[in-house]
Amino acid sequence: MIVGIPREIKVRESRVGMVPAAVRELTARGHRVLVEHDAGAQAGFPDDMYLAAGAEVAADAAGVFSAAELLVKVKEPQPAERAMLRPGQMLFTYLHLAPDPEQTRELLASGATCIAYETVTAPGGRLPLLAPMSEVAGRMSIQVGAHFLEKPHGGAGVLLAGVPGTAPGRVVILGSGTVGTHAAAMAVGTGADVTVFGRNLESLRALWRQLGARVRAVHATSELIEQACVEADLVVGAVLVPGAAAPRLVGAHTVQAMKPGSVIVDVSIDQGGCVETARPTTHDDPVVVVDGVLHYGVTNMPGAVPRTSALALSAATLPFVLALAGHGPSALRADPHLRAGLNIHAGALTCLPVAEALGLPYTEAESALGT
Repeated sequence: MIVGIPREIKVRESRVGMVPAAVRELTARGHRVLVEHDAGAQAGFPDDMYLAAGAEVAADAAGVFSAAELLVKVKEPQPAERAMLRPGQMLFTYLHLAPDPEQTRELLASGATCIAYETVTAPGGRLPLLAPMSEVAGRMSIQVGAHFLEKPHGGAGVLLAGVPGTAPGRVVILGSGTVGTHAAAMAVGTGADVTVFGRNLESLRALWRQLGARVRAVHATSELIEQACVEADLVVGAVLVPGAAAPRLVGAHTVQAMKPGSVIVDVSIDQGGCVETARPTTHDDPVVVVDGVLHYGVTNMPGAVPRTSALALSAATLPFVLALAGHGPSALRADPHLRAGLNIHAGALTCLPVAEALGLPYTEAESALGT
């Protein structure tokens, strides 16, 4: 099979879909790999490393999209990329369709088979391809929040760790899954006062076992969340409903009551955000201020650390890429966990949470694939 790796064109997106070591695994199995010129350069993987791994380098995206049977990316295809997709072609990447009706419509019209990293599953309901970037984003959320709490960057001038004679900063984390757990570990490491809210008691217990009394693991209610946010210096939105739009946990009235110069980092923004006043932003312009509160809503946070992120993501996706390259759509029929990642196939929307979020017709993946 011909596997294509285009250069990412989303603003300040420096990751790459596959690193050279993963490409070598494909070429060793007889697959042809086309990598767009400089696709991995910003992550520290120049073209000559891909050539040494057995890949070919294409001059531009058109050369990759026109030849590839399977496209492996990082972020959702941008409008120019969606226009190059064709029927029968497979796209494997993060999609986050629930808050994005325009992308959904155009992918449906393309006739391509679109498989979303974020809805591929594993035994026990885990999300193995979302996990590595959730780990990165969770850890980044605290360092980003600490940065924007500094006065020169618009914040209130609070040091999360505090110093002797002062109280530490207060960090509130909404969600006790992968993002929330890694954010909590980082926040505890700074010496901050940390509270994590979650609705899954088992994950809260696991978090408490991991971090002990250094973190308060609290069952989430609207009243408790509102009270905690009003007192917080940093709020991290870390909630996820697989494939669906993020639930709104923090309303505009709560933001209005928060302290001037406090910071919200809404990691859930890819799925629409869990804070009513949050908006998608970019690495070039990462913060908007609403009612005196700084809102960080960058939709590709891990793109700021592309080498770490690309290595982690490529390691997680490689087994699935090998299956798709080796068996095509039959891999989706054979593996229910990979099939859970199928969002669109030949003009049919096959992800129920996306269909519900956008009010579009839904087709079961098995039916769409003809299993």
